[in-house]
Amino acid sequence: MIRFLSVSKRLNDDFELKSVNLCLERGTTTALIGSSGSGKSTVLRLLSGLLEPDQGTILVEGQNIFHLDLSAYRQKIGFMVQQGGLFPHLTVEQNVLIVGKYLKQDREMLQNRLDSLCRLVSLSTQLMSRYPHELSGGQRQRVGLIRALMLDPEILLLDEPLGALDPIVRHDLQQELKALFAQLQKTVLLVTHDVHEAQYLAEHLILMHQGAIVQDGLMTEFLDSPASHYVTKFFSAWNQSIQAQSGNQG
Repeated sequence: MIRFLSVSKRLNDDFELKSVNLCLERGTTTALIGSSGSGKSTVLRLLSGLLEPDQGTILVEGQNIFHLDLSAYRQKIGFMVQQGGLFPHLTVEQNVLIVGKYLKQDREMLQNRLDSLCRLVSLSTQLMSRYPHELSGGQRQRVGLIRALMLDPEILLLDEPLGALDPIVRHDLQQELKALFAQLQKTVLLVTHDVHEAQYLAEHLILMHQGAIVQDGLMTEFLDSPASHYVTKFFSAWNQSIQAQSGNQG
């Protein structure tokens, strides 16, 4: 279980998070939604240990993560950013194996793990010698996902994992991710601007605004019992954008 207890964080003299409380059950998938600058990515960076809260406590399985060996803790976290976050000067294989080699893990074990993950995310091993710029957007996303899963982490953090992809590729990867989450049974926290994607991939949604959680729960709860005027406004704007896109396509 993951818990944020009254967690606040300031960056550049402004609050990125304001007394955030959240609870994520082990083995579930949760989506953070909200407009840009609402604090979604800051939650991921705090949970990964890349940022430390100014106030409050972050607990994983009852332990304050900042009382742990952060290097060892981070090995239990898989973090994937938009477009995979790949190093452009490294080949696909070098990108994926970089952390395992740094930790001096067995080469044969790493290679077997890589082969297994390539099969899992439907990525050809023939691409291992290519560089990121030689891959399609969908392929880069798959490589980023493999790298995040390489150490078999307990927690998977995905920051706009399917951003900047064309609709057909994005749809296909959404289906693959949903199946993957069900198969791996890891604790997944993902950030997305796409409400439909959040609803499709996650059992639980958290809506953020100006560094605070304004509502969390199932999609039906947001639509049937909005907690504030902002919730109503947010989903109304989302519905209008969907209708506009449908009209343009027609």
